[in-house]
Amino acid sequence: MERSKVNPWTWSEQLGYSQGEVVSGHTRTLYCSGQTATGGDGKPRHAGDMAAQLALTVDNLEAVLGAAGMTLANLVRLNVYTTDVDRLFEHYGVLVSRLGAAGVAPATTMLGVTRLALPGLMVELEGTAVA
Repeated sequence: MERSKVNPWTWSEQLGYSQGEVVSGHTRTLYCSGQTATGGDGKPRHAGDMAAQLALTVDNLEAVLGAAGMTLANLVRLNVYTTDVDRLFEHYGVLVSRLGAAGVAPATTMLGVTRLALPGLMVELEGTAVA
């Protein structure tokens, strides 16, 4: 797979994402359902702790990617949903550092929402990966 960042402006790079990505030569695409801070039993974890929820949410996204033989490095698109944008930005480095360690800055959209599927959840990540 070959990927090329499309960044007519560079400010987004410091936030860990690209304005767009051109992907060619891939053979498999994985569309990940939204992942949240839930344990293996599907119950929410880390009530009120945005940093811990974000870290577990990334762990869960990585688990889905891993089950498909992929890693964060394969992400080309990431949608971020949160019930509190300001609070998420206070802890956004958790996500940026994990993406940076994988050497990836996927095209990303962040949306503030009224609530997520389960009460107490504050962040959800939905990704598209190619290999």
